[in-house]
Amino acid sequence: MDFKQMHTALPILFAAAVLEAGGDALVRVGLRAPAPVVRTLVFLVAAIVLFTYGYVVNVPNWDFGRLLGIYVVFFFVVAQLISWLVFKQPPSTPVLLGGGLIVAGGCIISIFQ
Repeated sequence: MDFKQMHTALPILFAAAVLEAGGDALVRVGLRAPAPVVRTLVFLVAAIVLFTYGYVVNVPNWDFGRLLGIYVVFFFVVAQLISWLVFKQPPSTPVLLGGGLIVAGGCIISIFQ
């Protein structure tokens, strides 16, 4: 993949990671919503966000397998930030160490694929 393609793919992959992790977070919020109406509305928003993720990640004509390493890194980082900032659950040392391996693996896949 050349620089121009990568330059285009990175923002799309980051947006997809935000949509997927954000949609998952919305489902979690919906599961804990006290009122059925609120729960239903949050679930509907989550469904829209998760559908948008699927659309965003699948519309470009690319070899997603080649970009999977970068996507997994983005997803891990975004999910940890959401967990920390929204749910007040900072990553533990094992999560940070494992995350370092995820980032290293994503770099290896992206560079050598």
